[in-house]
Parts: sequence; structure tokens; C-alpha cells
Amino acid sequence: MELGLSRAVPRTNLQTHFFRPFRATSSWLGIESKVISWTVVFQVLQVSVFTNEMFGQKMIAQIGTGARSVLYAVQDPRTREVFTLKHVRLESTDKDDRWLVQVEQEYAIGSKLDHPALRSVKQVFRSKDGLKFWKRVEVGLLMEFIDGESLDHLPIESNAQVVRIFARVARGLAHMHQKGFVHADMKPNNIMITSDGVKVIDLGQACANGEKKKRIQGTPGYIAPEQGHREAITPVTDIYNFGATMYWTVVRDVIPTVVPPGTADGAVTAIPTASLRRPDPPQVRNQTVHPLLGKIILDCVEPQPADRCESMGMIAQRLEDLQLVLDAAPGGFPLRIDSSATAPNRDI
Repeated sequence: MELGLSRAVPRTNLQTHFFRPFRATSSWLGIESKVISWTVVFQVLQVSVFTNEMFGQKMIAQIGTGARSVLYAVQDPRTREVFTLKHVRLESTDKDDRWLVQVEQEYAIGSKLDHPALRSVKQVFRSKDGLKFWKRVEVGLLMEFIDGESLDHLPIESNAQVVRIFARVARGLAHMHQKGFVHADMKPNNIMITSDGVKVIDLGQACANGEKKKRIQGTPGYIAPEQGHREAITPVTDIYNFGATMYWTVVRDVIPTVVPPGTADGAVTAIPTASLRRPDPPQVRNQTVHPLLGKIILDCVEPQPADRCESMGMIAQRLEDLQLVLDAAPGGFPLRIDSSATAPNRDI
């Protein structure tokens, strides 16, 4: 999970930073958020939260953790530009280097993408150990720094707000698909909302279109049937994950998936696709969901890949068309949700 710096580190500890408050979603979302975020203006004076360096980058603060990674806000000592650094190191108990390979893959894919709705990656660092025959033992991935809220923590007030967010996400994923790659792990906490837009993050499970993975990967509660059965991962896999993420956003519950939340890493067995129960329409679970939005969501989460919307670009267009309707509605067609619900986010 990743946090903006102002959430990750108490302001009283940021002795060398200046902050300017802003309403994180007040401009582009067309609705004033109740959550205050902070623009961080980094001006290092004498000391900082961290005084050490990693891969030549000055460490500022820890801002998140992953399955085997730690995320830091860091500063380039030459340009003073601030980035996010994902750090992964092999442990003595590791049987293989798949966690390092995953970061290398994230760089290989991310460096080929260029879209405002996708987090950019800058550089990969590698460290080798002479005592282990110069074997690679740790890697660092330098990425765009994002100060914002993840979607699962964002106050949701209207259907128009949801549609505006997911239309931008869909455009970013459509770009990724055009480049021949699939994200393969869309979920609420992999969507960051900033002061001026949306950023899709975490390419750790991304892969080439058509790849068949050796083990089940994804996040229970959003995982597509073909992921659970180790079949080819394609753009319509992202469409399923995307639809499952929209469903949770407006209903605050996950759809039935072949790998349900709570499944342990060592006991991952997908249920047969034919046994998968269809989700209730979102507008049945939550009567404040616009029926047209509910239809788009259900079209995304068809169990059979061939029955889903044919492309992310088509989904983006449908959402943008619906946005015109909702923007004209009073209050953007208000949406009532359970803001205390927690989104499953542990991947396997």
C-alpha cells in the first residue's frame, strides 16, 4: 500500500518541508472533497527525516510497503527532484529471485509507456554481492512521485465522480494495451487520485499480452477466471479486474471470483468458472447507482472473456458518454456508499 507523503509521515516530523493545502479533487472531479491533501514543496535545509542514501538517492521518508517491497520518497541530490523508490532485497530464506525479477519486469514494461494516467518509471538500480559470486541481491525502481489518495480512501459522493475517475483509468489502460501489455492487477488501491487527475500504479504483475503465468497471480476479489486457471492474460483480463474494481467502488463489496478474498498464498486453488455465481447488479445492491453505470460494470465482469466488452477504449467511450449525462444531472446523480468499508488489496 502506498500513501502520499503527508499521510505517511506526520507533519510535525517534516522539519525541512513546506506544505500548501489544497482540495485534492475539487477541480477535475467537479466536486469538493472532504479530504484535505497536501502539496509537498521539498526544500532541504539542514536535516531531513532520513539522513541516509540508497542507490545515490537521498531518502526522505518511507511511504508504503508491498508484498516484499518498501517504498520511499527520495530526492535526487543533483536536481533536487523528488521520486518514489521501490526497494526489494533478497532474504536468506528466499528460494528464488522472483521478487527481483518482478521489479525488473515492472521497469521493462513501464519504460515503454507514456500516458498521463499511468505512473512513469525512470530508472532501475541493481546491487550485487561479491560473497555470493556477484549475484544480484537487491534492486531499486525509481518512479514518478505521486502525492494523493488511493481510490479506496477517497470520499465518493456521486455517480459522475466515479465515472470521471474510471474514464481516465480506462484511457490509461487502453494505452497500455496498445503497447502490447496488460496490467493484470487492477484494484482500488492501485488507483491514485491527485489534485489534477488519476494515476494507475504498480506494474508488478504486468505482463505481455497473451502470456500464461506459471502460478496464479492477481488479487482475490478482483481476479479474472483466466488468471485463476493460469490461462492467457489479455486486455479483457484487465477489463474484468477493472469492472470488479468499479463494482467495489459503488457497492463496497467484491464480486464472486474464482479466487475469493482470504485465500492463503500456499493454498490457492481456483474454483471452476462454471460454478462462479454471477454478481447482483450494482443498482440492486445500491439503489443510488445509475443503471447505465451498473450495465457497464456487468458487461466488464462476464466470466467468459469473449462475452466482455471488446476493448478498454470502448469502455472509456461509454463512460465518457455517460459522464455527459451525469454532469447534467443535479449533484452529478448522488451516490450513497458505506465509507467505512475496507477494500481487499492483498495480492497472491
